[in-house]
Amino acid sequence: MLGKTAAGLFWMFRHLERGENGARLLEAGFRISLTRSATASAEWKSILATSGSLGDYEARYDDFDSATVINFLLRDKDNPASVICNVKAARDNARLVRTALTREVWEATNEAWITLQALLARPVKERDLPDVLSVIHQQKAVVRGAMAGTMLRNDGYNFARLGMFLERADNTARILDVKYYLLLPSFAQIGSSLDQVHWETILRSVSARRAYRWLYGTDISPMNVAEFLILHPQMPRSLTFCCQKIMTNLGYLERDYGVENQSCRMAKTYYQQLKDSSIDGIFEQGLHEFVGGFLVDNGALALQIEHDYRFRE
Repeated sequence: MLGKTAAGLFWMFRHLERGENGARLLEAGFRISLTRSATASAEWKSILATSGSLGDYEARYDDFDSATVINFLLRDKDNPASVICNVKAARDNARLVRTALTREVWEATNEAWITLQALLARPVKERDLPDVLSVIHQQKAVVRGAMAGTMLRNDGYNFARLGMFLERADNTARILDVKYYLLLPSFAQIGSSLDQVHWETILRSVSARRAYRWLYGTDISPMNVAEFLILHPQMPRSLTFCCQKIMTNLGYLERDYGVENQSCRMAKTYYQQLKDSSIDGIFEQGLHEFVGGFLVDNGALALQIEHDYRFRE
């Protein structure tokens, strides 16, 4: 596959996932702010910091009003991290590689862009945010379903999956970091007994509440939630699950192209490190420190994949 086509598929699905992940991050911040209204401004600031948009936001705004932050992260066309910008970027990449997509995937992507463009044409009121976020999740699910149900399991499919799982792993790690920043102001509090409502918010933000209860029952503890989202191999948004899929898809590309790449070796190393980790060891190291290290490794792996397969966005 030509590098331009591979890059288009890779970035199409990175942007789709990034757009949905931005909505998930907003959902986490919104739910937490409802229970901590006295410090809502600081919490919205933390959401921006976690999303990587704080610098751009502070260059334009002086305070962290919820309505301003919501619209900045959802529909600001001058914010490259906003949901609308990412969906547009995904659609633009899909148009460039349209011949590598099935009709169903292209139409689902185009429909997502048209729907969200209309939905986000006007500022989103705080009371409407849950409904807006639900539509974003649904539109992304349609694209994902079309991809799973109609695309050949060839190299194009592997590049699309790499983009999706790299971005998904990044999101889960950042959601955990939101928890750290908003609810664990002191290192000494890591692993302590915190309000179940807040940890349940994190599970909801990654669509994992029901699955968690199947495995752990009603005991929503910091240790169990972190273990589920980091180490559980069957949870489709856990760091371990995402890394395993990245490693697998890179392995398929190696087999198809007959070339051993550094990115595949890196993926195997990172996956093995997660498999060898324990939640006790992670909390002893520090949740924030662990997440920070993971984000660095995940970013390095993404850059290595682009280098190995000679493409750029």
